[in-house]
Amino acid sequence: MSSMQKIILVGKPNSGKSLLFNQLTGLRQRVANFPGVTVELKSGKFDQFELVDFPGTYSLKSISQDESIAVDQLQQAVKSPDTSLLVCNLDATKLERSMVFALQVQALAKEHGKGCVFALNMMDEVARFGFEYDVKALSAKLGSPVYAISAKTLIGISEFTKALKEHAANPQSASVQTTELHDLSYVKAAKQLAEEFGIKQDLVLKRQTKLDNFLLNSVLGAVAFAAIMFFLFQAIFTWAAPLMDAVEAGIGFLAAGVSSLLPEGVFNDFVNDALFGGVGAFLVFVPQIMVLTLIIGILEDSGYLARAALICHKPLSLFGLSGRSFIPYLSGHACAIPAIMAARTIESPRKRLITMMTVPLMSCSARLPVYALLIAVFVPDTSYLGGWVNLQGAIFFVLYFGGIITALIVSKVLNIYINQDENKSDLPFILELPTYRLPHWRPLAYKTLNSGVYFIKRAAPIIFVVSVVIWGLGYFPSNGNLQESYLASIGRFIEPVFEPMGIDWRYAVAILVSFLAREVFVGVLGTMFNIADAEENTAGLAEQIQADGFSLASGIALLAFYVIALQCVATVATLKGETAKNRYSWGVFVAYGLLAYVVSVSIYTILA
Repeated sequence: MSSMQKIILVGKPNSGKSLLFNQLTGLRQRVANFPGVTVELKSGKFDQFELVDFPGTYSLKSISQDESIAVDQLQQAVKSPDTSLLVCNLDATKLERSMVFALQVQALAKEHGKGCVFALNMMDEVARFGFEYDVKALSAKLGSPVYAISAKTLIGISEFTKALKEHAANPQSASVQTTELHDLSYVKAAKQLAEEFGIKQDLVLKRQTKLDNFLLNSVLGAVAFAAIMFFLFQAIFTWAAPLMDAVEAGIGFLAAGVSSLLPEGVFNDFVNDALFGGVGAFLVFVPQIMVLTLIIGILEDSGYLARAALICHKPLSLFGLSGRSFIPYLSGHACAIPAIMAARTIESPRKRLITMMTVPLMSCSARLPVYALLIAVFVPDTSYLGGWVNLQGAIFFVLYFGGIITALIVSKVLNIYINQDENKSDLPFILELPTYRLPHWRPLAYKTLNSGVYFIKRAAPIIFVVSVVIWGLGYFPSNGNLQESYLASIGRFIEPVFEPMGIDWRYAVAILVSFLAREVFVGVLGTMFNIADAEENTAGLAEQIQADGFSLASGIALLAFYVIALQCVATVATLKGETAKNRYSWGVFVAYGLLAYVVSVSIYTILA
């Protein structure tokens, strides 16, 4: 049985290619306005064919590791007999920039006898400027079929879909015809096509320039950047608070209902303490992860992230980093694993390595439940400026900013000690600023919802297993007397190590177990506090910790520990895969653990 024939979708970054892929396959995939965000190949079923979305690429002559991977994969795919057709996605607002790569791909298709068609995307943007393309003349000039579409507003999509099926079924109908254009170099041919057919760039850039004059201004742009980042972390608390309250109330209601149906005894205690106390305590913080994903997605889709990278390039270069390091750093606030992989887009091998090694210092979503819990214990829920500024949100910003500052300091140290000869010479910082656009809300909404689902799927099994083990060790052999349990014996054995941080054996156990995954910390404490006060205390975990008399100095020391420590085995494995060296991956794990311990002990000693 022959394998399914493939249609290859390629194009430069920021050209609407991924959104076109979504529309053709029905799959919802992240759409981002920054080069190299989509590192892996994406595929989906299109009629009787498999449509494969390749990462955005500027040229077949790659300069970054990410582009190199994409180009190698593309060249192998074109040689394959399973490939039926190549589709080049063009940015109609920036024809010349799209055409250099598109002409290279067209030549590659002709060389291997493959069909090739062009999708002239973003026609909705072109129409707003009152411009029309002569598609027939452009098609004749190129020697390949051209279709004018808008993946966002669906202009021409139905016609394009129908034609694409016909061309894929009969690739000869889209075979490349040689024209006089192909006698020119790719750069000259792209320039000629843009002058003859494309929209004038001064029309497109007029509105963009006005915004860039403000957002890229050395003073106003820096202020706007700081305000946007502050708003990002404020939103995590203010926007998510009602959803968190609803989740907490729902879990409490469900716990009471289930408990009333079960007879008193060990199983009832297990359901209340391990399931609702452990796993339930962690679920409360999922809305904050979704809000974080939503805001970052809006910044990506609008085109602001590329500006932020440009703004950050000069200050980041002082620490041995690139402006492109900003994207992995910001992505790291969601999860360090894709953020480390996103560092492939950094052209300089040296700066790429430093970025990957410092990304774990960004406060990822797994730290978020720990921060939220401890902040709720020590910081009052006070608002200013009519509710726009929340004190808890401000402390949240300080913690995230602390991780960034630590990363920059470590980057400076690594920049001094990493052998320059090992990583060759640095390459220049090159960045294209995409056009400002409104986000496409349906994929963004799906991405936001999926971030919460993914976090639960990834973390819940670990938290469930840990909660069950912790409950068993804490419940037996004394039938619920935590102080005389197996867990208390283990905790008191390791307590001397963590005592200089001002914490007792319960928090020491939670820290130790959370080296599997940070978010387990909340579940472990939830389980232990519910075992200790299962009958009397039905308050939230933060209120239980407050009532327990946990000191402010210990709380700040504990927060500092979680800002710095690398407590994620999956991140260590990703570092090993990307750097191919144990000394980088496990060295970072040990170094950050020791640094976190020293800093937290110092903070407690000063404050106590």
